[in-house]
Amino acid sequence: METITYPDFEKVEIRVGTVVDAKPFPEAKKPAIQLWVDFGAPLGVKKSSAQITVHYSPDRLIGRQVVAVVNFPPRQIGPFMSEVLVLGVPDENGAVVLLKPDLHVPDGGRMF
Repeated sequence: METITYPDFEKVEIRVGTVVDAKPFPEAKKPAIQLWVDFGAPLGVKKSSAQITVHYSPDRLIGRQVVAVVNFPPRQIGPFMSEVLVLGVPDENGAVVLLKPDLHVPDGGRMF
């Protein structure tokens, strides 16, 4: 494992937001869901494509808080521009389980 310095860690902006919309993404190469996540002011709503179809359906994601890296450059995923990277960890079979705060927190809160 490569070590990093604390200043390296400080460059990664990880924030909490609430999913305000979610739709199937059939055009993606791998099964995915399009997410619109509200990070509050000043970031507002950002889009993400997430390969989370094993454990989640779009209707169950709306209103859920998620954790995401918000300062990566946008990435084109087929016809969709993904602006943030929603974070998760693999289950025992490698399917993504989303990270979320243990308690409800204000949107836009930065991880430290």
